[in-house]
Amino acid sequence: MKRPPMHTIHTMTPSAITYLGEDTPAKVFRQRCKAWAALPALRYKQRGLWQTTTWGEYYGHARATGLALQALGMERGQVVCVLAENRPEWLFVDMGAQCMGFIGNGVYPTSSEGQLQHILVDSGARILFVENQEQLDKALAIRDQCPLLQRIVVMEREGLRGFSDPAVEFFDDFLAQGHTLAQTRLNDFETSIDHTQGDALAFLVYTSGTTGAPKGAMILNSNLVFQLSLATEYLDVQQGDKSVSFLPLCHIAERMSSVYNPLAVGLIVHFPENSGTVFNDLREVAPHLVFAPPRFWEKMYSQIDLFMRDAIAPARWAYQTARRWGAAHVEAQLQGQHISPPGFLQKALQWLALRNVRIFLGLQNVKSALTGAAPVPPDLIRWYLGCGIELREAFGMTETTGFCTATPQGALRLGWAGIKAPGTEMRIGVDNEVQVRGPNVFGGYWNMPEKTRESIDDEGWLHTGDCGEISAEGYLAIRDRIKDILITSGGKNVTPSHIESLLKFSPYITDAVVIGDGRKYLTCLVMIDQEHVARYAQEHQVPYTDFASLTRAPEVIALIHAEIERINPQLARVEQIKSFKIIGELLTAEDEELTPTMKLKRKVIASKYAALIDSMYEN
Repeated sequence: MKRPPMHTIHTMTPSAITYLGEDTPAKVFRQRCKAWAALPALRYKQRGLWQTTTWGEYYGHARATGLALQALGMERGQVVCVLAENRPEWLFVDMGAQCMGFIGNGVYPTSSEGQLQHILVDSGARILFVENQEQLDKALAIRDQCPLLQRIVVMEREGLRGFSDPAVEFFDDFLAQGHTLAQTRLNDFETSIDHTQGDALAFLVYTSGTTGAPKGAMILNSNLVFQLSLATEYLDVQQGDKSVSFLPLCHIAERMSSVYNPLAVGLIVHFPENSGTVFNDLREVAPHLVFAPPRFWEKMYSQIDLFMRDAIAPARWAYQTARRWGAAHVEAQLQGQHISPPGFLQKALQWLALRNVRIFLGLQNVKSALTGAAPVPPDLIRWYLGCGIELREAFGMTETTGFCTATPQGALRLGWAGIKAPGTEMRIGVDNEVQVRGPNVFGGYWNMPEKTRESIDDEGWLHTGDCGEISAEGYLAIRDRIKDILITSGGKNVTPSHIESLLKFSPYITDAVVIGDGRKYLTCLVMIDQEHVARYAQEHQVPYTDFASLTRAPEVIALIHAEIERINPQLARVEQIKSFKIIGELLTAEDEELTPTMKLKRKVIASKYAALIDSMYEN
């Protein structure tokens, strides 16, 4: 379970890649923390009030964490895991470990005991940091099956008064010990940073497991330095601007957004009080940068839809009129055409109504709004553009260390995820597979050389598994995962994600899975949006007792049928949905049907709801 030999790490990256003259993120971190020592770096909620950690304090806490890990016997190349929601301590562990040459790794807070055990055993983790009693209980339940796990460190003491275990300690004591060590072993930390190498492993990111057990993707220091050098290519922000960290930090997108982009541009990262306060915290912070998957942006849009239903008549009129007046401008902007500026009354109404929308959502200061990780409904882009927010698509994977393509500012193209990163190559291979080569390509899968060879060929091309195309202007469009493309019994190829993205723009549909592989026609399973459908039921006096009964109500079934029939005319005949069923369970990230990043596991869905699927083909 030790770190694999260096020859098992794939790298096509020249060792000369640097940022600010440094070849590892640990060295960049040290340089930034010294230059910005007195400036705010992190903010977090404590009893409802925002507390600030400066860059200097950030460095001090990372140093204390790294030295305390070393005192526990950790050696360079060994793995440290974190099982916690987003919080400053997550970053202290992550950067402290990297500075000492240890390998960081995050575990999704929603992970089950079995999932946690798999990652701890597979990674050979020596130390595990957990957030609270709930996560500690998971760790204690499986620690006997994790022979290399030496110590568990708990971040919160609540509910653990009087708890005692020789292999468990609390983070405040752990950090205090590190600060004490720093008084006499300061040079150990600085020397460790100096010894970090560009081609060494920085951290692991375990894939979310849509097609089997999670695999540990090895992210190299050189991958991160390359991405740091490109941050300003797709981010229009500056030092002191604000962001909010709310996606799971063990996901590559949030890791780059909350840990590494701030090193490049000096963002102040804000951590919500908890996962349930994200939207309220967004309004308080009013960030300048927001990256989130389409589901988040759809939820924001749905909030406005619900709010407008309860708004007074003049407010509804102002919003609807401003949207209607702005529609022509949006289409002209998307087509790159000139349009006459609006008159004074029109401009004033649009400013008043749409600025209030942005303020309500906490997006009044946004300079860079980005989305990716799933297909984006075109009408969602139009809606945000009409509100004065340019929601730009990007494409990336864990295996490309996040960013791979992004839409340039002012150059939106519906259905296209932007142009490739400078210094990288991209091509379309067999089966229209998107292939990538460059310094952003990861080092392979931890302890899985065969999977690595399947993913990266001998010429260094990463086989993404995505089906796509590249336009004459260099824009990339992702059509679907190759393995998800449906072939009907009539031999027609269908990309389900396009259909699903149209369905999900409906405020009444949270998610959908299109079925039809080997079948005569397409059907789908639908997850309804509880909040919107419950409101509909209330307004139309539809009786129900719980979520399951809501999904069975004839009026709700008719509502979803109407939404599907509204979308069908936008599709080719072979793509149209002929039948559907509503899933009668309210799914969360803890359920087996969803990954921690809220992606549906198609194989699990197809197996668990096989009878429901078959019923749509019986006649």
